[in-house]
Amino acid sequence: MSDILQLPELRGLHALGGQIRIPDQLDVPVTSRVRQILDTPEFHRLRHVSQLGLVSHVYPAANHSRFEHSLGVYRMALLYLRQLANDPRFSAVIRPDDAELFLVAALLHDLGHWPFCHPIEDLQLPSVPQHEMFANSFLLEGELADVLRADWNIQPRDVVALLSDKPRDIRSEILQSLLSGPIDVDKMDYLYRDSLHAGVPYGRNFDQARLIGSLCVNQAGTGIAITDKGRTAAEMMVFARYVMFSEVYWHHAVRSATAMLQRAFFLLYLQLDLDRLFRMTESQLVVQLRESAGASPAGDLLDGIFGTSRRLYKRVSEYNYRENRELYDRMARQPYATLVAWSEELARRLSHHLCRRVAPHEILLDAPPMQLEVQFQVEVFFAREGCYRQLKDVSPVVETLAQQQFDDYVKRVRVFAHPTIAKEIDAKGNFNEILQASTVL
Repeated sequence: MSDILQLPELRGLHALGGQIRIPDQLDVPVTSRVRQILDTPEFHRLRHVSQLGLVSHVYPAANHSRFEHSLGVYRMALLYLRQLANDPRFSAVIRPDDAELFLVAALLHDLGHWPFCHPIEDLQLPSVPQHEMFANSFLLEGELADVLRADWNIQPRDVVALLSDKPRDIRSEILQSLLSGPIDVDKMDYLYRDSLHAGVPYGRNFDQARLIGSLCVNQAGTGIAITDKGRTAAEMMVFARYVMFSEVYWHHAVRSATAMLQRAFFLLYLQLDLDRLFRMTESQLVVQLRESAGASPAGDLLDGIFGTSRRLYKRVSEYNYRENRELYDRMARQPYATLVAWSEELARRLSHHLCRRVAPHEILLDAPPMQLEVQFQVEVFFAREGCYRQLKDVSPVVETLAQQQFDDYVKRVRVFAHPTIAKEIDAKGNFNEILQASTVL
């Protein structure tokens, strides 16, 4: 039996007590040293950071926290270790102390997230840190750092390295593939959990147990692969990810709220203490943004999202990779400042077209960000033939939905307008002609 399986956290998978229950009826083993991490203020703050942020404007129950998600990812890490510990090539490289480091990294993988982190990061503003780097201030000093040293015999910098540095050796390469890759512990939890709380079936329609049971080491011995028994489950995971992005994360109303928040933050960020802001709870951050915005255009945008009544901007036009390729290519993955300049130009043209003033912030362009999603590339081991093949080479589903540019198929370019302006645009018509005539586009 692998020594990894003797870790108290893995033995806890079969224990009758010492567990935390999370949706959907899942028991998460909590040893005393895991509890020490959960009770630190650095980790406790994740109770007050929602996992999906603005998605709850469309799916009201999607208000679960990054605390819950982190527990789910930690549980997934235990299941991955239990499976891979039986692979001789894995256990020959990964020692029990490596496995402990992996468990801690899985539990702390979202430590640097602040409220509405991803929409703000997508702006790629020079003063905004990556959340992986922001996590360092929580990891390298304070109560959590003391717990890692005293209770786990783990140096905080080793956790930082595993979460954000390039792999230094085969051990870190394998462990990083479990944390960030096509079939990582993070995706395995958030697809299911986000789907559950949103009240949609899309992210739960793949066989997690079958997929985990098929995990093995890839041909090069540097990461994870699956056996052919998990092929169908992997195909269904690809489809689940595709539909979750299409119908939840990039739902047009979710993106409307996102575009409003992004423009408001863009208008405000130079006057904000970002280090202080990003350490706040979600409710505190919203209050701070609204106070800083006052009666400015940013205040109007924030009031539409967080005010006493929901007033999201309306979609007036939409372009995708297949049907409107030329316009899509011109706007997708552009710097955010460029999108702002284009939206301001559209506002000026609409002012002339509608014979009334359209304020610059009343027209918003929303486009796929510059950062791309992780592509789904994983090897499949065929035991009878004793060979590995890329999943895309044996699966038309994966070739179509994941190997070709995933972002182009699920993320669209949209133009949003203030509800009053949107009605007038619809009544006047000819919006596409105005867009096409824009000198900046």
